Amino acid sequence: MAEPGEFELIARLFAPLAKGQPGALGLTDDVALIDLPPGRSLAITTDALVAGVHFRPEDPPDRIAQKAVRVNLSDLAAKGARPIGLLQAVAFPIGIGFAWIEAYAKGLGQDLDRFNVPLIGGDTVVTPGPFTVTITALGEIETGRALLRSGARKGDRIWVSGTLGDAALGLMVLKGGLAQLDAESKAHLVARYQLPTPRLELGRALRGLANAAMDISDGLVGDLAHIGATSRLGAVIEQDSLPLSPASRAALSADRRLIDQVLGGGDDYELLFTADPDADPAFKALSGRLGLPLTAIGRMVEGEGVRVVDAAGDPVAVTMTGYRHL
Repeated sequence: MAEPGEFELIARLFAPLAKGQPGALGLTDDVALIDLPPGRSLAITTDALVAGVHFRPEDPPDRIAQKAVRVNLSDLAAKGARPIGLLQAVAFPIGIGFAWIEAYAKGLGQDLDRFNVPLIGGDTVVTPGPFTVTITALGEIETGRALLRSGARKGDRIWVSGTLGDAALGLMVLKGGLAQLDAESKAHLVARYQLPTPRLELGRALRGLANAAMDISDGLVGDLAHIGATSRLGAVIEQDSLPLSPASRAALSADRRLIDQVLGGGDDYELLFTADPDADPAFKALSGRLGLPLTAIGRMVEGEGVRVVDAAGDPVAVTMTGYRHL
């Protein structure tokens, strides 16, 4: 039996993911139609993921789909927006086979259900090159209330959600590294690399509390530098304040040089934000309500660039400052 073509693939695997969203038009047209109520703004973000660059070609197809969804939802979370739809442009390598595509679509559907967001359009092609997927995520937010990178103020505390460095260490595990770790620790780190958690509820809760925010995709030091540059400030990170999972602590206890992965490894997709110190009690309460660690790791200062210091306030050399795409 012949493999299904583009339109049959869309009808069989992707159209059901529109979840009855009227504006998606059943994925049968060239556009999706979005209506927003008065006083709401549309937040739009796009991320492309390429096999061999953003994930390993041998990664499970369901996890590839889910990572593509989650890194885009993470951008919406960083702005405090509520997701309302995704568009997917996907290029399947020639000869990839229906079973792989079906597993990919199943993983995609599971995450769309998990985060209650419909697929409202896109494009499906084949390519002689590597598998590539580009997701465009749409969100809505009250006009004028989006969290921007440019709002940090001198004296703000710098906060992060969750734990740092797990994803970068997880990639090392997949490449055969960190053999000293037990199986449970390795599985935790790999899952954090392949399946980041978009902090959507936290992002919406930060509106009115945080002055600036973004997600950590390319590494803590590099991404904090973006906040500093757009806010025309410098930043100081207190190395001993960095939140680590038990698995990452075990890795660092065996090789302290791995702190570079925590500072610059990327792929954490935790939220990085700044706020006035007066907001400290609110963040403590918010952390308890969400069941999510929120950790103050430094402060915004006059000047430019990001410095890392130890407990004595002495500078720490940083060799990894974040992933560069070009």
